[in-house]
Amino acid sequence: MADKKTSPEIDANGFMAEYMRLKRGSVTRRHFLAVTGLGAAALMIGGTRRTSVATSEGSPLGKKVTLATWPNYHDPQTFEDFTAHYGVEVEVSIIGSNEGMMRALESGRVWDIIVPTQYAIAPYFQRDMLEPLDLRRLPNFDLNSHADRFLKPGVRAGAIYGVPKNAGTTGIAYNTQHLAPVESWRDFFDRAMGDASGKTILHDYQLTAIGGALVALGYGFNSLDPTELEKAGELLMQVRPHLLAIDSDYQPAMRTGEAWLTMCWSNDASQMHRDVPEIAFDIATDGGEIWTDYYAIPASAENKPAAHALINHLLHPEIAAREHLVHGGTATDSRVRALLPKEILANRITYPDEAKLTALEFGLAVALTDPKRAEIMNRFRAARG
Repeated sequence: MADKKTSPEIDANGFMAEYMRLKRGSVTRRHFLAVTGLGAAALMIGGTRRTSVATSEGSPLGKKVTLATWPNYHDPQTFEDFTAHYGVEVEVSIIGSNEGMMRALESGRVWDIIVPTQYAIAPYFQRDMLEPLDLRRLPNFDLNSHADRFLKPGVRAGAIYGVPKNAGTTGIAYNTQHLAPVESWRDFFDRAMGDASGKTILHDYQLTAIGGALVALGYGFNSLDPTELEKAGELLMQVRPHLLAIDSDYQPAMRTGEAWLTMCWSNDASQMHRDVPEIAFDIATDGGEIWTDYYAIPASAENKPAAHALINHLLHPEIAAREHLVHGGTATDSRVRALLPKEILANRITYPDEAKLTALEFGLAVALTDPKRAEIMNRFRAARG
């Protein structure tokens, strides 16, 4: 399928060579899109400023739309194209955790679009914090292009409250110039207190930080058992003095070599390995997380028309394919996968063998909102390094 979208003059090796030239800034985005064949439709969609009512003062879409999303999760060019197309500025806020985003909204923070993970949608819905999406305003969303397992978390009470962005896993990234393979969460914590002491980063996110500690101890990723949680908390406190940081934006430290080992989302791992090949990634053999993220609109959003317009823009297969090449998440939309080169689909960080996924768990809403887990994470954050 991807070959039909690729110029006949460029083969697989040529595609990857042009892609790396683009990442280094050696060629323009327009050149890359033209020579790879990904470009004509995408450029027409995103690159031309309209002079319609949508760009005039007082237009139905307003002047600004706000988005709360994860680190390293979008191609900035996508938002520039949206602004050029609609005359609406995109203001991006970076979040580090689902619970942090929920707390911010509960405290009165306002965003027009959020990017929650699948288990966060139910708590938002139960708190009346999400707007049902108007599918008439999302013509680029195709129900038939997504498997049921990706669609179901976004459906509540007969309406769709979230549409899939992409999926991924949570695993372990490490620098092979300094460390031997780190294959399990037990190994991760041992190495963090051993040869990676002072060079390790743990997520600032209770679901994965506590979940990883639970799995390392032989418990379930989503456990709410008080005894198991206490033991996981003890392990976190044990490793705390050895950590470089507790941070969900770990790419800068890993890229510079300040950090050698980190808890890592697969999309980040794909980006880092692409640019710094000595950074490897493993799905832990003892378990961990598999996830799907969604676009959703908070009930408190101030510009819902522009929120729908931006989500629709992001869902266009051509645009989503370009985004995918930058952020490295696992595409859930079959139309997007059909546009991707075979070399991308063969990337085992982004598209792992099914056998590696069997030990992984989807996060549960009860784990996100559990007060005991929140208390353990707060204690862990507050402890001195």
